[in-house]
Amino acid sequence: MKIDSSNKVRAFSLQLVLVVPFVLQVFGAVGLVGYLSFKNGEKAVEDLSKQLMKRTSSEVNHHLDAYLSIPHKVIQTNANAIRMGLLNVRDRKTVGKFFWYQMQVYDLTYISFNLPTGEGGGAGRYDGKTVTIDENTTKTPSLPKNAKTYLTDNDGNRTQLLSTATWDTLNEPNYTEPAKAGKPIWTRIYTYYDPAYPPYIAASAGSPVYDATKKLIAVVGVDIHLLKLSEFLRTLDISRSGQVFIVEHDGMLVANSCPEQPFTVNKNEIKRLKAIDSSNPVVQGIAKQLQQRIPNLRTITSTQELQVNFQGEDYSVHIEPWRDSYGLDWLVMTSIPHSAFMSQINANTHITILLCFGALILTTISGIFTGRWISHPVLRLKQASQAMASGDLNQTVTDGNIQELNVLAHSFNHMAGQLRESFIALENSNAELEARVEERTVELKTAMGELQRTQAQVVQSEKMSSLGQLVAGIAHEINNPVNFIHGNITHLDEYTQNLLQMIYLYQERYSNHDPEIQALAKEIDLEFLIEDLQKILPSMKMGTERIRNIVRSLRNFSRMDEAEFKAVDIHEGIESTLLILQHRLKDKSDCPAIEVVKNYGNLPQVECYPGQLNQVLMNVLVNAIDALDELDIKRTSQQIEENPSQITIRTSVVDSQSIEIAIADNAQGMPESVQSRIFDPFFTTKPVGKGTGMGMAISYQIITEKHGGKLQCFSSLGQGSNFIIQVPIRQKAPEPVLKV
Repeated sequence: MKIDSSNKVRAFSLQLVLVVPFVLQVFGAVGLVGYLSFKNGEKAVEDLSKQLMKRTSSEVNHHLDAYLSIPHKVIQTNANAIRMGLLNVRDRKTVGKFFWYQMQVYDLTYISFNLPTGEGGGAGRYDGKTVTIDENTTKTPSLPKNAKTYLTDNDGNRTQLLSTATWDTLNEPNYTEPAKAGKPIWTRIYTYYDPAYPPYIAASAGSPVYDATKKLIAVVGVDIHLLKLSEFLRTLDISRSGQVFIVEHDGMLVANSCPEQPFTVNKNEIKRLKAIDSSNPVVQGIAKQLQQRIPNLRTITSTQELQVNFQGEDYSVHIEPWRDSYGLDWLVMTSIPHSAFMSQINANTHITILLCFGALILTTISGIFTGRWISHPVLRLKQASQAMASGDLNQTVTDGNIQELNVLAHSFNHMAGQLRESFIALENSNAELEARVEERTVELKTAMGELQRTQAQVVQSEKMSSLGQLVAGIAHEINNPVNFIHGNITHLDEYTQNLLQMIYLYQERYSNHDPEIQALAKEIDLEFLIEDLQKILPSMKMGTERIRNIVRSLRNFSRMDEAEFKAVDIHEGIESTLLILQHRLKDKSDCPAIEVVKNYGNLPQVECYPGQLNQVLMNVLVNAIDALDELDIKRTSQQIEENPSQITIRTSVVDSQSIEIAIADNAQGMPESVQSRIFDPFFTTKPVGKGTGMGMAISYQIITEKHGGKLQCFSSLGQGSNFIIQVPIRQKAPEPVLKV
């Protein structure tokens, strides 16, 4: 037997098959571990940077809360002392010494008081170290240099005059703004430059002090040099690699952790800088990135976390608003470069790459030797298998290193060939037979189901058609005499009123003169007759209106002969169905009344088969009524009173394409086993003679197949049932049939 080699596929050597997958697996495993390690490192760095920024931001907020609360505490102390008369603002020398002692206790820049007369004074550290005392009188043309600064000894006593200056108290913000506000506030940050001292940029807190008659006594204030905030920010651990800076909502820098100051001095004038104009390139770059993303910083009212890129470097930015009850409203911004944490991860990545290459080389060498050791006996087995396949049954395999492989090759190949042919033929026969049986079974089941469904539908359709014709005929026959009666009631009422007017007129003129007329009026109780007659006619009119409404509902419900889609009012169909079922809903001797709660939406006209859709509504409502009646039979009067039977009908527009009708009851619901088969033909839980099991199956077919909609049931034991009907507002036009 010769083997045809014309259809051979491309094959690989056994040694290559053994070595290459082994090498790829090891290399892939090492590479995957390295990649996951790198990604985990990145994730850890991101989490660490967020935690560090949150911790730093929290630390800054705590410092601001603590440090910036001191000025108002000092102000409150001084205001109380002045108000209680413990501190006489007219005695400027004593007040200055008192403020000097306070400067020894608190790390503040300046403590002051200003009077409505323009006088004032205070104590401050202009150079950040030495405490001096200021005193100023009212500014007048004869005394332009009205402010004096004194050096002091260790007890706060004035030793010598240090300098004089011009100071207009009544026009300075630290006096005018608190006096105008009438309460403790922070005035706007202001600057002052004197070549003899470091630049003075401070946040000033002020509070007016009133006497018992609400007259302004003085304005007390405390200044805090904002450079102290920058010094604090530089002490944070994050400042070594990242940046922390505080800005106002207009973007002006308050303080920053970088060496550069948040202001510049030009021509003896201090100019505050915006963050986008900072001398530090990192602060400036991050601020510009933030300005592009958040043009208006006033919109930031909660914590923000952003990722920005500056000069090819990725930064994590944490923004947290900080404010106090006295008017300060700042933003604390913290930024950390990713490179601060990624250097070690990058180094580990390089080591992982080197390890991958080393593992690749070692694995390749090991795989080559292993492949050679395994392939030699397998090659001999291959030669014997080829000989057996060619039909040379006398072929023998020479002994090798693995004797078992040689014996297995001779036995297995001979038996496998025989068994394979037998099993293949048997499996093909079984598969073919099973396929035929299964196909025939499916066909029979399908045909039986279709036959049963068609039969039930025909019976139901004929029954509903006959019922519709009967109802329509009865409605027509009732409608004619009712319309006659209803139309004549108006004329009867008019005639009655005319006769009553005639009787009234006759009574006025002649009744008192005729005893027989008076006796007859008394015998027939004329007054009661007139009164009752005027009630009978409206009652008759109301009754005929009721009959006309019932007839209209019967005619609307019985529209079974309409074979075309028609745009109708869904609510009209619901009301007609409810009117027909009114005898089931009202209170009866054996069953209490069922309350119907209507929650109608604003529905458009819907294209449908009106009669068929009414049939669906009837089936669903009857099922709900049956379930409630079954539950009420088992309940006591108290239970029914506490939880009365109720059916809720809700309509709504789902979208521009369809509407939804939801009919829910508060009965006992149904288990999952019943709910899953509720739309199956001939499935019913009702006793024999009370249901065919086709109502919901036909309803499902009407909604899904005839209208292209959905009919769903949601129920659970003890929670009631909810049927959802969805139908399109407009039906799709049938596709044209091409004639050949």
